[in-house]
Amino acid sequence: MGAQLDLSLEPILTGDFGEEANLDELVKAAAAGDRAAFAQVVDQQYEFVLRVAYKWLGNQQDAEDVTQTVVIKLAQAIGQFDRRSKFSSWLYRITLNAVRDHQRVAGRQGRNVAALSLVAPTTTPSSQEDDLAINEVWAAVRQLPDKQRDAVLMVYGEDMSHAECASVMGCKESTVSWHVHEAKKTLKGLL
Repeated sequence: MGAQLDLSLEPILTGDFGEEANLDELVKAAAAGDRAAFAQVVDQQYEFVLRVAYKWLGNQQDAEDVTQTVVIKLAQAIGQFDRRSKFSSWLYRITLNAVRDHQRVAGRQGRNVAALSLVAPTTTPSSQEDDLAINEVWAAVRQLPDKQRDAVLMVYGEDMSHAECASVMGCKESTVSWHVHEAKKTLKGLL
């Protein structure tokens, strides 16, 4: 089994993936075909992709498989990065799409069950009742339609703003707000 993952949200929330200017230069060079620059981009971003995949899948082996898939997709698509968004948002979107593809192939056989507990707020529940209530809420979130579930996980599980979530989902901020609103209505019925 691989090394223990650092599952803190700090790099995801702050976008702190190393010196951003250096990353921009590496991405530009990699997009132009510089293999050494591409290797450095992968080296800098590998843990980020692995951490995100693990949070969505909840399984180390699946996260490693998805991370390898993302590296391959990145090699094929880095030349298409148009810099309209941050590289980290674009990479997050590629990772999320790879996670979804993996889940479709796996038939969603419950392999992502533990993932939601990992992205739940980091405050420690004061009692077992609180812990059960949190687990019940995240179990209900898993039943939401994909886009609603994604929006809820990013906004509430990863503390992203609606704007950051919109950038990752490739939609307008108002669309994220609508998905969250609809998810809340659905969750009221489920809970």
